[in-house]
Amino acid sequence: MQAIEITRPGGPEVLAFCERASPALGPGDVLIRVRAAAVNRPDVQQRRGLYPPPPGATDLPGLDVAGIVEAVGANVEWPRTGDAVCALANGGGYAELCAVPAVQCMPMPKGASFTEAAALPEAFFTAWNNVIWLGRLAEAETLLVQGGTSGVGMAAIQIAKTLRRARVLATAGTTAKRDICREIGADHAVSYRDDWAAEIVAAIGAEQVDVALDAQAGPYTEKQLQLLAPDGRVVLIASHLGEMAEVNVRNIVRRRLTLTGSTLRPRPAAYKGRIASELVAHVWPLLESGRIRNHICATFDWRDVRDAHALMDAGEQVGKVVLTLDG
Repeated sequence: MQAIEITRPGGPEVLAFCERASPALGPGDVLIRVRAAAVNRPDVQQRRGLYPPPPGATDLPGLDVAGIVEAVGANVEWPRTGDAVCALANGGGYAELCAVPAVQCMPMPKGASFTEAAALPEAFFTAWNNVIWLGRLAEAETLLVQGGTSGVGMAAIQIAKTLRRARVLATAGTTAKRDICREIGADHAVSYRDDWAAEIVAAIGAEQVDVALDAQAGPYTEKQLQLLAPDGRVVLIASHLGEMAEVNVRNIVRRRLTLTGSTLRPRPAAYKGRIASELVAHVWPLLESGRIRNHICATFDWRDVRDAHALMDAGEQVGKVVLTLDG
């Protein structure tokens, strides 16, 4: 099969086509003929040499795909050969064929194209895992989403607003992006280029945030802890602004705060399979009815993968970037 590999750490120029053997199928796996694959921030970090794949995973990038099931391994009841699915991959999405645990597959939402379906898994798995499971966002609580127009950010805003009737705060770098955050459900959107913590306090008051979802860490960490209501939770999904942070431990103890983090890729298939089931039950109907929207910023033929990564490097995208493959 043809695939796209990372030849060395660096910029988009290090992405190159290669020939690889078709993935081997283990028990519980399915082989997907890929029709579309999303480009995600972890792909960019892996390309830069900052996010190595976990032990046992392929070195090929690509964490979510949509396509047609071409073969199934032992003990797989669903999906079956010929089914159209989207799936959270453990890597290998930038290829003509991708092996995925069957439990990480989901039916494509009714009416969705392969391009639209490929943009769903990584963003919605991540949002559900961190906002609903780890953040334990409850009915009518307040959620802060850092980077509201990322794929994960947009999924988190809409899940929180639609399923939890939450008050949602978001940060974004431009007026246009802040407008989009409000359009999809954020009650307040502020600029992360300014004193975003002060703007949040001015908008809703001090110590009112129940859950903060953040990929920046570093100096953001203590600011978010200061914003939390008693029993509040900060969930870190990356550390783009720094792996070290100084925090007021007395504040954490006094107000019973939780500071946690997560990585989804190394989790076992059974864990991801439970998320997949909940997404199909609770989110897919909302996508099919239009109450939740999946925003695709740009699509690229997979031969133009370097251009897709250059767009991600520029940080100007709103929503998802998707690669399409020849049928």
